[in-house]
Amino acid sequence: VDTVRLARRVLARDEAHDCRLATLARLFRASTMPTHRALDDARATVDVMHGLLERLGNVGVHTVEELATWQSTVTPAQRRKRFLAESLPHAPGVYVFLDGRGATLYVGKSKDMRTRVRTYFTASETRRRMTEMVAIAESVTGIVCATPLEAEVRELRLIAERKPRYNRRSRFPERATWLKLTVEPFPRLSLVREVKADQGTYLGPFGSRRLAEAAMTAVHEAIPIRQCTDRLSPIQLKHACALAEMGRCGAPCEGRESVADYGRHVEAVRGAFTADSRRLVDRLQARIERLAGHHRYEEAAVHRDRMAVFVRTAARSQRIGALAAVPHLVAARRLESGGWELHVARFGRLAGSATTLPGEHPGPALAALVATAETVVAAPPPLPAATVEETECILRWLEIPGTRLVEVDGVWALPTGGAGSLAALVAAADAADHAAHPFDDRRGLRPAR
Repeated sequence: VDTVRLARRVLARDEAHDCRLATLARLFRASTMPTHRALDDARATVDVMHGLLERLGNVGVHTVEELATWQSTVTPAQRRKRFLAESLPHAPGVYVFLDGRGATLYVGKSKDMRTRVRTYFTASETRRRMTEMVAIAESVTGIVCATPLEAEVRELRLIAERKPRYNRRSRFPERATWLKLTVEPFPRLSLVREVKADQGTYLGPFGSRRLAEAAMTAVHEAIPIRQCTDRLSPIQLKHACALAEMGRCGAPCEGRESVADYGRHVEAVRGAFTADSRRLVDRLQARIERLAGHHRYEEAAVHRDRMAVFVRTAARSQRIGALAAVPHLVAARRLESGGWELHVARFGRLAGSATTLPGEHPGPALAALVATAETVVAAPPPLPAATVEETECILRWLEIPGTRLVEVDGVWALPTGGAGSLAALVAAADAADHAAHPFDDRRGLRPAR
């Protein structure tokens, strides 16, 4: 029972201008006032709950069941459409809400499609956009999947393909931002939307352009690679910019660095992207320590956050790229029922799924699955032959305890000095940032009516 939701429905605006615990505790004359300590806040909440329940007794609410019914926000449109769930099976899969014209409104997944879809027509569904979606929906179709992983992947693919208006995530995987080390005599860093087969080195994807810019700035601070956007030639020389005078660029534009000399910086960046990120991180940490030593803590925190963005994204990119480089991988996991859950992944894409019955030998089913699995063509590295989210779903399944590798063509491995080995560093940076900002700024939010 949510005391905030109750208070918003029970109390008038002239009684309480907001529904914070301190305000409600004063209104109901709680014996303990909240102090942002667990025990005091719990005691104050108990008194507030008793006060709210006294108000509800006047409208005939005396039991938990009556309270649930009273709180119910089920609309008549939701109740009338409960029959839409009856055609779905009790099986894992993907369900699709359609409007009267057959357009996709919403795509979801579940281990039990019928049970999950039924909840959209009950009081347990509290999202306003779902209430609106159900009012528009005219039918629900189900796609039975062999395994929960297949259902998760199919959901992602359908959302990316159909872009349903009521799905908020995974609709636009093509909008991701990548950091690219260009291919030219004097390469530079560039923000791009697409990974191409052009021998460039890519890092990503980033959730926003702001994060990509932060990672690019971190690289520029550690390695003196040029920041100008012109295409340079070792023959046609130009005047150097202010960064060269500051020692942050070797000025290849003026001929101070040859292609070979500049190539050392390029290899350092490429190595930080794909293999060993420790050298770049060591330089950034040294800079952070110098700033902290001069009591420039805010600047140090900015550099620390940029470093964390780079390390986090590099770890993700290397992890995805490792699986995306494997032409063929088969894995199995024993089910609680006694059968086996089988999956085939090729170049980071789910190519086939199957399950076996308890007591049945998995060999024949496995052979049939491999023979009929989807033929997949590799994408430019580090991009998988699927969306990044799909590859991450496969990786999460592979990391479940008890999952067994059956066949692996090629090498599936992460670099020893890769960004994944710096997870403790990122965790420390996140903890420091949370300590500095323990609460979200919610001043822009308005109370629900």
